[in-house]
Amino acid sequence: MQRLSVEEFKEADKLPLIVVLDDVRSMHNVGSVFRTGDAFRIEAVYLCGITSTPPMAEIHKTALGAEDSVSWKYFPTAMEALKSLKAEGYQVYAIEQAHGSTMLQDFKPETDQKYAVILGNEVKGVHQEVVDACDGCLEIPQFGTKHSMNVSVTGGIVIWHFAKTKL
Repeated sequence: MQRLSVEEFKEADKLPLIVVLDDVRSMHNVGSVFRTGDAFRIEAVYLCGITSTPPMAEIHKTALGAEDSVSWKYFPTAMEALKSLKAEGYQVYAIEQAHGSTMLQDFKPETDQKYAVILGNEVKGVHQEVVDACDGCLEIPQFGTKHSMNVSVTGGIVIWHFAKTKL
């Protein structure tokens, strides 16, 4: 299948996207975001607050080694990660249902811009102070009875949206 080795992955060009996990409780969700991040060769995953960090068996169970290929950093809070990203020139978007949010299908990433997206806690979402400090909110349209999706599924949809503009 001509897959990259971990070393080749680390040297390869990346999608200029960082996924920030804000107090994500489930290590399986964390591992799944790593695995999807590997599939689309994102720049990094930032793990914040109570979000577990590798090495952990529960992360590895769903990441299947992607925690070794995808770069990651830990921050005590998502706000600290956001401030670091803004200082490095990233546009940062919370993935949240909020007044004034942009529907994901209407958001067109600029090809020469670096982006970060923040995914929140499975119950509480992205911390409000973080939402307020972001460049905006992106929302995935939903048509059923539920008002949220699993964080790793959300991550996959959002990563794909950014990746398809680069393909």
